[in-house]
Amino acid sequence: MNRRGALAFVAGAALPFLAGRTAAQTGTRDRMNKGAYSTEGFERIVHRIEGVETVTYAIGPSDGGGEPLVYFHGGGTFHGFEWARALADEFRVYAPYHPNFGESGDAAFDGIGDYVAHYELLFPALGLDTFHLAGASMGGHMAARYAAANPGDIDKLVLNAPAGLISKHAAMPDFSQVAPQDLPKMFVTDPAWIEPYWPAEPSPEWLALRQRESAAAFASREDIAATDRALRQGLEGFDRPALLLWGEADRIVPLGFAKDWQEVLPRAELEVIPNGSHLLLDEFPAAVNVLRRFLRG
Repeated sequence: MNRRGALAFVAGAALPFLAGRTAAQTGTRDRMNKGAYSTEGFERIVHRIEGVETVTYAIGPSDGGGEPLVYFHGGGTFHGFEWARALADEFRVYAPYHPNFGESGDAAFDGIGDYVAHYELLFPALGLDTFHLAGASMGGHMAARYAAANPGDIDKLVLNAPAGLISKHAAMPDFSQVAPQDLPKMFVTDPAWIEPYWPAEPSPEWLALRQRESAAAFASREDIAATDRALRQGLEGFDRPALLLWGEADRIVPLGFAKDWQEVLPRAELEVIPNGSHLLLDEFPAAVNVLRRFLRG
């Protein structure tokens, strides 16, 4: 039995229990969502993977009529997955909350490798064998690491401003030098876009969720030299179709990083959205259209 088959067997052994939880909890009202985004129309699916409750939101045909697309979010979930609605006519989009983020439970994870191992068990439980995989920022790093470890799972890979590499061409900002009131503006092109999602006077609940996710994102950081080496070695020879998607005006993971990723994935396509921001899929419908065209092709 190969590695993927063994993982599927382990997950499958738990499926009667998992399926019961899914049936009982799918469609449960999102108790944590007090923000500006909506989950109406999404299916809420809950699994317990090695003791960690994991919530996945899915939208699109559930009868096999849409190709599966898994999306890994970045280091914050305050803006939801609204952009995925635009793909729901053609694709079955799965947007799991990472453990320690959003509605998923706590996990003693201290590196991206722990998240990769978690998803190696979750995907068989979701009934996924091969699928398109996309990720943004920290989620892009995670998607790249998953693809490196499990290339046979991937139909097409999409990395939106992924983190994880040492760059010879750009640098990420020093957030200690950014005033708190200026931080939200760094993620978008139009500051007015983010205002509903990042309130000027946030509630204690909103702050608690952001602090939890910030702590988890910080804990997931590994030695950057080791991370860079793992990505470059792991993706060497990666032969699945890949897209690097960037915002021209991204101030979190600047466009200069794309050159480094092109060294790692020399056959990947690069698409740059004019004046695009870090929250590219959320703020710019043109980015979603590029994603759609790539997955169709």
